[in-house]
Amino acid sequence: MSSTKTPSRNSPADDHRRKQNHPTQFLNDQSSQKTIYELFPTSKQWVENREPDDVSSSSPSKRLKRSHLANPEKDRPSGVKTTRASDMYNFSASPRMDSSEIIDLTASPDGSPVKKKTPNGIVRPSNFTSTGPKKLVIKNLKKASGPDLEQYYDGVWMKLDAALTAIFQGEEVPYSKETLYNEVMTLCRQTRAPSLYQRLCEKCTKDVTSRVRAPLLRIAGPTSHVEFLYAVIEAWTRWRKQLETIRSIFFFLDRSFLLHSGLPSIIEMGVHEFYTYIFSNDDFQPKVLQGACDLVRSERTAPRNPCDERLLHEAVEMFHILPVYGSCFEPKLLADSQKFYSSWAEQTVASTDLAAYVEMCDKIMNGEMRHCEAWGLDATTKKELGRYLEEILIEEREKRLLSVDEIGQLLSQDRTESLHRLYLLLERRHFEEKLRPAFEAYIVKQGSEIVFDEAREQDMVLRLLNFKRKLDQVWEHSFKKHIGIGHTLREAFENFINKSKRSNMTWGTDNPKPGEMIAKYVDIVLKGGAKAIRASGVNTEDVVKATEQDGEASSEDEDTEITKQLDQVLDLFRFVHGKAVFEAFYKRDLARRLLLGRSASSDAEKSMLTRLKSECGAGFTHNLEQMFKDIEMAREEISSYKIMLEERDLRPSFDLSVNVLSSSAWPSYPDVTVNVPENILKATMSFEQYYKIKHSGRKLEWKHALAHCQLKASFPKGAKEIVVSSFQAIVLLSFNDLETISYADLQAVTGLDDLELKRTLQSLACAKYRVLSKLPKGKDVNITDTFNINNSFSHAKYRIKINQIQAKETKQENQQTHERVAADRAFETQAAIVRIMKGRKKITHPELVSEVITVTRSRGPLDPADIKKNIEKLIEKDYMERDEDAHNTYSYVA
Repeated sequence: MSSTKTPSRNSPADDHRRKQNHPTQFLNDQSSQKTIYELFPTSKQWVENREPDDVSSSSPSKRLKRSHLANPEKDRPSGVKTTRASDMYNFSASPRMDSSEIIDLTASPDGSPVKKKTPNGIVRPSNFTSTGPKKLVIKNLKKASGPDLEQYYDGVWMKLDAALTAIFQGEEVPYSKETLYNEVMTLCRQTRAPSLYQRLCEKCTKDVTSRVRAPLLRIAGPTSHVEFLYAVIEAWTRWRKQLETIRSIFFFLDRSFLLHSGLPSIIEMGVHEFYTYIFSNDDFQPKVLQGACDLVRSERTAPRNPCDERLLHEAVEMFHILPVYGSCFEPKLLADSQKFYSSWAEQTVASTDLAAYVEMCDKIMNGEMRHCEAWGLDATTKKELGRYLEEILIEEREKRLLSVDEIGQLLSQDRTESLHRLYLLLERRHFEEKLRPAFEAYIVKQGSEIVFDEAREQDMVLRLLNFKRKLDQVWEHSFKKHIGIGHTLREAFENFINKSKRSNMTWGTDNPKPGEMIAKYVDIVLKGGAKAIRASGVNTEDVVKATEQDGEASSEDEDTEITKQLDQVLDLFRFVHGKAVFEAFYKRDLARRLLLGRSASSDAEKSMLTRLKSECGAGFTHNLEQMFKDIEMAREEISSYKIMLEERDLRPSFDLSVNVLSSSAWPSYPDVTVNVPENILKATMSFEQYYKIKHSGRKLEWKHALAHCQLKASFPKGAKEIVVSSFQAIVLLSFNDLETISYADLQAVTGLDDLELKRTLQSLACAKYRVLSKLPKGKDVNITDTFNINNSFSHAKYRIKINQIQAKETKQENQQTHERVAADRAFETQAAIVRIMKGRKKITHPELVSEVITVTRSRGPLDPADIKKNIEKLIEKDYMERDEDAHNTYSYVA
């Protein structure tokens, strides 16, 4: 085989030096122009045409260059044909050439160099002159034989198969994962991805059936459901880890071929294999599902086991991934849960009371919701379990949850937390409204017991206030201020507080007792102030704390306390329909406070009057306001009288104070016979004469029973100033002349009847301040007793009051008040009947009764039997008559 030696090339420095010395020669040398094919040879031509010396001497990092042949014609082998450049790219017409042929790559049509003109006209030779076509000799051109791809593919798969076997056996992979990844990438690029994926699937199927399913088949029979589930979870966990390792090796296959081919990914393929050969197995699936349900039951009944909870969470996660959660596991779990809830509810209801059942229901419902989160159950499962719980524990046990007796027992025991849990439980199914009947029954029952308790009638208002405050707390904290239950509270209070019963408490009348007792309690508050409130023990915690901190309550604190207590009492007063009883007793007590100067605070009196006016209207408080005006006018009147005495230089032996009252506004008081001392009688007559001169046509009636006096007494142990009633003063003044006086003599001197005299002597000789001594000693006064001055009497205070008994209301006064209220009520009813008959002329009995109840509702409810009695009285008085044709119809008589 012939070879051609390429002459050595000059260095760049030699070329530069030659160009300077012989420019013409350098231009001639440049005329041997290279062709494009010579300048850019193919890689094979470059390698084949290189000399061995050039290869050995040149650096591998530098690009090898080749010089032009000095004489191409001389070195051209014989038999080589020249190919034109235009024929080189005509592939269809190109003849097949031998390796010994010489191809003419280029040919210049004109051998003369191209000359360029400069701007000054001088022609310079071109550097790219061509001296003719150049020939390239290709030697020993052979077709390279490629490697055997099938053999390479089999070799790569043997490595991958060994790696997969090691992964499935839990051993270390014998090859580098990077190397395996590159091998997989090479095969995928060689269009071997489908067959590679098929072989991988077959390998995974073989491993699942042999290494995973076979051991599970051996233990499926003898083991329990939970143990078998544990084995499946272990196999599943190990299989998932193996899939992750496999995916890291076949990642290029997974993300290039599988991603765009529509085939399952490697993870999806592995999950499908596990589902097909493990979970779908007829022997495995029932045990796996039942094992999970058994774990759920054990978690519900036994204390929490972290291992079991973790196992159950992993099982639920496996059900989600396979995925069989919604189709297999959830229906079975819900069915088992429903049976468990029903069984639990039956056992609990039979063995516990209402409070315990509600507490356990609350506990199990909250526990189930926590379990749903801990086990990883779906939101749909959580919702269904909650629905089952509400249906079984609440709806099916509604009768037990709304038991009137058991709810009443919880209310009686002040178990607000249990009531709150009961309310929240019923609120889940919107049953909270159904608590109203039980709540109302308890209020009416307990309230009626308080109202009709004759033995503790004096504590009625205190008990009602405590009862109302307790119910308000239950409504606010336990029932979350439910509007409907709040209405029930008010309606129930209004129901029992207006109940009337003819008894000894109301002297045989049907007047409601609460109106009287509320008026008396207000009298205690306005008369005693903060001390009376603290003594009652009603809502005094805050005041006691403030008093302990400050040492003593200021007047501002006392007014605040009184105002707060009056507001609470008015809450009860609003429930009372018949205000007539309250008005009568409040008016009597107010008169006593004003006349005796017993009010603790004038501001509190006016504040109470303002509240009553706001609640009942100006007509209700008209007489009460007139009473305050009379007291103010009486002060001005007595001041004017004293000025008149000073102008006339009249100085009485004692200071007289007179209250002139309007008989229409003030309560009526009976006249009590008493022998007034001469000096007092003279002073009263002087004032009466002055008053008649000033106000002609007016008549004064003296009510000595309401008077009080201040006496100066000298005892052996010291002088005292004593505040007493007028009857007490008359009795004490009798001892100025005699040291010892019998009961009969005292009665003759004073002119008092036995009742008044005994009350008066008892207050002076048997009470706290015993200024008189009684023989024989005892708590009761008899007509045979004798009395004298107690010379041993002493007290630390100089000024003392001993009129407590005299100021108290008597039973006769109470009876008279009730009877007067009942009579006024009857007259009001008759007046209403007459007005209705006058307007209608003719009306049936039911219509008349209905209209009378409607008209008199503001003054309290009426009994239809009482209305019928008043109708009969009006018929007797010829105000109306029965129709002859219709016996049930009444006609008005003009």
